[in-house]
Amino acid sequence: MPSEVRSPRLAVLIDADNASAKIADGLFEEIAKIGEASVRRIYGDFSHARSKAWADILSKHAIIPQQQFAYTTGKNASDIILVIDAMDLIHSGRFDGFCLVSSDSDFTRLAARIREQGIDVFGFGEQKTPESFRQACRRFVYTENLLAAPVNNQDTVVRSTSLQPPDAAVPILKKVITQMESEDGWVTLGEVGRQLANLASDFDPRTYGFRKLSDLVRKTNSFEIDEPKGRSMRIRVKPASAAAPRARNPRRRARPASASAPKT
Repeated sequence: MPSEVRSPRLAVLIDADNASAKIADGLFEEIAKIGEASVRRIYGDFSHARSKAWADILSKHAIIPQQQFAYTTGKNASDIILVIDAMDLIHSGRFDGFCLVSSDSDFTRLAARIREQGIDVFGFGEQKTPESFRQACRRFVYTENLLAAPVNNQDTVVRSTSLQPPDAAVPILKKVITQMESEDGWVTLGEVGRQLANLASDFDPRTYGFRKLSDLVRKTNSFEIDEPKGRSMRIRVKPASAAAPRARNPRRRARPASASAPKT
């Protein structure tokens, strides 16, 4: 009997000072899509009021707290301990990926170092997270997208919860399609999704108010869509429309054809 294929083993390391406890449920649901959260550790000073919210839910998600008292103001000892633990876990050789939960750019070098080992890094942080950290991760998820949000019948996120309007996704989608080789301009949506993950680590349809890439593409109204029966959905960029003729100024009266030249 063949052995069951095991999900990728992940080490989840949370910076309590730079992550809200409100994301906990959504965070572990998202991580479950990637693999198994074998290690779950959180770093911070849990004697401080700002970390109390995390302390209240540690047992719910089986998160192991790594207490670090703030002996000196301005020195973040929790970050140092997180990095030390990450390096120990890397060299154990037991993990297929790391999930770094923080909006702090100080972890950019750590993410890069882990990837140098051939191990995937998945970042989770707020939209304000510096680009350096976002791009150092294989994939970066905005924690605003992990907060619970109601959905309508079209499975789209309520517009008030989105971070950007759908039209803001058009440039990156067009860039991806342009880079893909296609004689007639048609590309499958699945290929677009894979290329997006390589080009923009933080791309996520939820950022624009939709759970599915297909719903986002339709909403932009900037792409032709082909859905052949029994085959994958294809899209291509709509051709540029002809420029509309300039409207005539109604206030300007046409000069009569019979008008004579002005007298000198």
